[in-house]
Amino acid sequence: MRAPVINLLLIASVSGASLAQAQSPAPQTAAVSPDAIKQREQELEAARASKKSAEEAQAKLKSEISSLGQDRTQLNQQLIDTAANVRAVETKIDEAETRLKTLNGREQQMRSSLDSRRADIVEVLAALQRAGRRTPPALLVRPEDALQSLRTAMLLGAVVPELRGRAEKIAGELGELVALRKTIAAERDQLASDRDKVRTDQTRLTALVDERQRQQASREKDLDAENARAITLSRQVGDLQGLIAKMEQDLQSAAKAAEKAAEAARQAEAKAAANAKPGPGTFKDRSRTTPAIAFASAKGLLPLPVNGNKIRDFGGSDGVGGVQKGISLATKPGSQVTTPCDGWVVYSGPFRSYGQLLILNAGGGYHVLIAGMERISVNIGQFVLTGEPVATMGSTSQVASILATNASQPVLYVEFRKDGTPIDPGPWWAANEGEKVRG
Repeated sequence: MRAPVINLLLIASVSGASLAQAQSPAPQTAAVSPDAIKQREQELEAARASKKSAEEAQAKLKSEISSLGQDRTQLNQQLIDTAANVRAVETKIDEAETRLKTLNGREQQMRSSLDSRRADIVEVLAALQRAGRRTPPALLVRPEDALQSLRTAMLLGAVVPELRGRAEKIAGELGELVALRKTIAAERDQLASDRDKVRTDQTRLTALVDERQRQQASREKDLDAENARAITLSRQVGDLQGLIAKMEQDLQSAAKAAEKAAEAARQAEAKAAANAKPGPGTFKDRSRTTPAIAFASAKGLLPLPVNGNKIRDFGGSDGVGGVQKGISLATKPGSQVTTPCDGWVVYSGPFRSYGQLLILNAGGGYHVLIAGMERISVNIGQFVLTGEPVATMGSTSQVASILATNASQPVLYVEFRKDGTPIDPGPWWAANEGEKVRG
C-alpha cells in the first residue's frame, strides 16, 4: 500500500494543494470564536486608523497647497513635478506588469515540466523512504520543502548512486522554481507599493489642478459663459481648421490667446538668432508666461503627452483608405495627459468624432491638437507650460473607431499643424521619447 500513497503525495507536491482543497469537507456553520471576534476588532481598528491617516494626509495636503497662495511659479513647479512623478510611476507599473506576465508564464512552464517528471520524483522519494528518511508533511504543498528534502538526502548519501543524477536534476529544477517564486513575490510587493504611490500622487495632483483652476476662474470672470459659447460655436463648423479659425476670430479669450501667441512668436524668433541651440534645460523656468522658445526651434525637445504605445503614425493608413494626419497612442485607463509644449488654449471641449479635444496655439502659426481624453482640466485662454497636467484618459476609446485599432482601449490622438496644414510631429519628439514608444 506504500507505493500508491507515495504517488498521491507526489502529485500533490507538484500540482499544489488544489486537490486537497477540492476533497476537503464543506465548511459547517459554527459559533464565532473569541479569536475571530478579536481579529474582527483588530481589522476594525486598522480601518479606523487608515481613515484617520487619510484624513490627516488630506489636511496636510490642503495646508501645503494653501501655503502656495498666489505664487504661480511654485504652483506650476508642483504641478509639473507631480505630473512627472505620476507618469514615471505609471511607466514603472507598466514595466512591472510586463515582467510579471513573463515570470508567471515561466513558472507555469516549470510546473508543467515537473509535473511531467512525476515518475522520476516518485522513484527518488521511494528511495528516500526505503533509506528510512521520512517525507516532511509540508511537501504536499511547498516545492521549497521538496527541494530541501532532496538536498538533505544527497548530502547524507541516502540516494543510491544510480538515482543521484536524476535527483540532482530534479533538485535543480525545484531550486529554479523556488528562486522564481521569490522573484515573483518581490515584483508583486513592489507593484503594490508603486500602485499605492501613484494613488497618493494622483490625489495630490487633483488638488493642485483644482487650485490652479480656482485661481484661473478668479481671474476670468466670464469663464463659464466663454466655455458655453465655445461649445455652441464648435457645432457650427465641420472640420478642425474651421474650428480653430472660428475660436480665434469669434471667441474673446481665444482671440486674446492667439494675439499673445503671435506676439510671443515674434519675440522668440528675434531672440533665436542670438541664442545658442536650446536644450532640455530651456523649459526649467516655471514663472514664464510666454513660450520658452519658438515652436520651430523646439525640434527634438518635446515630451510625448502620455505614456502609451504608438498604434498609428503620421502618414500611415487611417484604416478607411485615407492618410493619418497625426499619431495615435494606446494608453492605460486613467493615464495622465500633459502638454507637449508651451502654448495658449484656444479650444477645450467636445468636438465631432474626436471626443474631448484640446487645441493649443504654440505661436508662429503652429497649433497642437490633442483628442480622446475623458476629462480636460484647463480652460480657453489659459497659458500652459510644457509637461503641465491638462487632462486624463478614460477607460475606453473616446475617439472615432478610425483612430483606434481597439475601440475598447483608450487612445490619445495628437496632431501638429502649421498654418492650418497637418505636419509630421516626429522631428519634435525628444530622442528618449521615441525609444519609449513601441509601434
